Amino acid sequence: MQCFVKQWKSIAAAPGSKQAFVPLVFALGEVSQFDWSHEQVEINGVFQTIKVAHFRLTYSRQCFVVAYPRETQEMVFDAHNRAFAFFGGEPLRMVYDNLKAVVDAIMAGKERQFNRRFMVLANHYLFEPVACTPASGREKVQVENQVGNIREWLFTPLARFASFAALNAWVSQRCRELGARQHPVYEGSIASHWESEHTALRPMSAVFYGYVEVMLRVSSTCLVCVDRNRYSAPAIYAGKEA
Repeated sequence: MQCFVKQWKSIAAAPGSKQAFVPLVFALGEVSQFDWSHEQVEINGVFQTIKVAHFRLTYSRQCFVVAYPRETQEMVFDAHNRAFAFFGGEPLRMVYDNLKAVVDAIMAGKERQFNRRFMVLANHYLFEPVACTPASGREKVQVENQVGNIREWLFTPLARFASFAALNAWVSQRCRELGARQHPVYEGSIASHWESEHTALRPMSAVFYGYVEVMLRVSSTCLVCVDRNRYSAPAIYAGKEA
């Protein structure tokens, strides 16, 4: 085996050798890809950098994006709720980078220790989470290309809105309108293939309640600190974990 690997590496490193990849093909309702991007917007007169969650159904190529002020696990959960409601169901698999809200530890090969609370989300919606190999963008190339396109189509020139609610209502409508574009592989529009894929998605039974569980110690002044904010607690819990 060592001799074979050594010979294979010498051939791969030889002048003129090129890498080759097998194009990925997806079935109806099989996979959706996820990614984050940072965009510049003006909200209520304030220029700021926001975080945008991107979803992409890999068969129909239908996109969905939703904006947040930050990138936290609660917002990952909320983004999934919104995306599955928009798509009309859940795919069999979701593909991610190794973001901290999803992956706690990267093992050898494709093995991952997924975040416990995130797995509650995955089990609720009955999808299989798949984490990409580090520095292998080709494993979710569709959503990575989408990030650049959405920046050009939705956030250039500078988007100005009174609130995040107004911004997200607008981007949701724009995602529907973008479905009128020609599908890059099959005949017909993206929207027509999304309509076919919709029947293959697993219907939503109930929305996931996306809170985050944290064990904290109540201070002697009956306060707990969560995300740099202090909240009061009953005096009987002072000095205890809750």
